[in-house]
Amino acid sequence: MKPSAKNFDPDQNLCALIVDVARLMRRDFGRRMRDLNMTQSQWRTLMSLRRYEGINQAPLADLLEIQPITLARLLDRMEEAGLVERRPDPKDRRAFCLYLTPKAKPVVDEMLVLGAETLDALTAGFSAGDREQAMDLLKRMKRNLTEAEAKESAPTPANKKTARG
Repeated sequence: MKPSAKNFDPDQNLCALIVDVARLMRRDFGRRMRDLNMTQSQWRTLMSLRRYEGINQAPLADLLEIQPITLARLLDRMEEAGLVERRPDPKDRRAFCLYLTPKAKPVVDEMLVLGAETLDALTAGFSAGDREQAMDLLKRMKRNLTEAEAKESAPTPANKKTARG
């Protein structure tokens, strides 16, 4: 049966469930972050910099799905707080690469502990096998969408012609 707006049940729709779980995870983690006085934008930025330290601002804004000017203001505040350092990009003198400061390291370590608590809450009652299976399935979903996006953006003979004019 084809889904329709009339009989749509978000609790029976995989995409809706994934979105809801992601939202609830962010809320749970955000509650845990309150004691560190971190906003969601700040902790998402710190965790992204932990993973991609040395990234410059434009790709980080894309990764965080925010406007570059919004990220610039956020980074200004985080730099003033001593959590982030901007260094000149050796490949582009107009750009800066971003790094965590020594002051940010214990904050990030605490965030990892709080993230583990959120994961424990998320997977309460799961066996080790359940966790592993969930990870495998989500990785496959991510790979599927990443590959589909790459195919969609890959140049084809038709769009190569139009790109050259």
